[in-house]
Amino acid sequence: MSATEIIPADAATEAPPSVTVVIATRGRPELVRAIDAIVDHDYRGRVDVLVVFDHCEPDPTLAREGVDGDRRVQVLVNDRTPGLAGGRNTGMLSATGDLVAFCDDDDEWRSGKLRAQVRALEALPEARMATTGIEIHYGDRRKGRVPETERMTFEGFLHDRQTEAHPSTFLFDRRFLLDDLGFVDVELPGSMAENSDYLLRVSRLGPIAVAPAPFVTIHWGEASFFSRRWQMTYDALDHLLGKYPEFAEHPRALARIRGQQAFALAALGDRAGAQRLVRETLGLRWTEKRGYLALLISTGLVSGEQAMKAANWFGRGI
Repeated sequence: MSATEIIPADAATEAPPSVTVVIATRGRPELVRAIDAIVDHDYRGRVDVLVVFDHCEPDPTLAREGVDGDRRVQVLVNDRTPGLAGGRNTGMLSATGDLVAFCDDDDEWRSGKLRAQVRALEALPEARMATTGIEIHYGDRRKGRVPETERMTFEGFLHDRQTEAHPSTFLFDRRFLLDDLGFVDVELPGSMAENSDYLLRVSRLGPIAVAPAPFVTIHWGEASFFSRRWQMTYDALDHLLGKYPEFAEHPRALARIRGQQAFALAALGDRAGAQRLVRETLGLRWTEKRGYLALLISTGLVSGEQAMKAANWFGRGI
């Protein structure tokens, strides 16, 4: 079913589009919370959940049939490339729903998410993907962030990764996902920045629909998978620069990436490398805050961990 054929979400006599949700995991305790939120979701259509364990023993107790089979949970093993990318790709290949959604294993969907996204796709027929807003939970802090439709463009994602367009909000037309967009990039080191890559790829092909409310709860904390992997961050950003030569055509966009890389090198303790990239960053855009932050970290007065915690406290990333 294409997005132009999507059945209205509120139609009383016809079932809305079916949805397959892919959760890639290594079996974290938070996984049950994520599954329960989807199984209990207030959507009239069929929702299947594929829990893909990454090259590890799956937990068969998570599987369930649900009522009349409309909230089935299946357990799979990623036998493709290890990591998040391979797990999502395994789930995509096994998906049978009209629409395919991603959800991280420690996040939670809120009431109304799927209904609002299907409506957003109906309102923008040329779109084949929809996103929503998020509410970030960091300790006792709560911060809502909602994507702005006019910024959901290829150039918009070059200039700003737009964290509010989070993978746990992604909903795709399945045929578009498999036939046009393709797999999550397994060449990205550690699957880092896979969301930025997907958003750039989607926005090259067409518009992205937005349900403008925080329909997903995102949990940030000390256990965040990417929170301390500075070398992975640097390498993944290098991969993006090679994949999208358009960064070099937009000084502001390139300054953002170089500033992030400078931050990563500073956090690794590579003072000379960080300061070299700081000079490049500020030469491209002297107002790029990441350059100054990387310079501060390179002095040793502030650690990368402290800077990340401060940013997360305000619902931001680096």
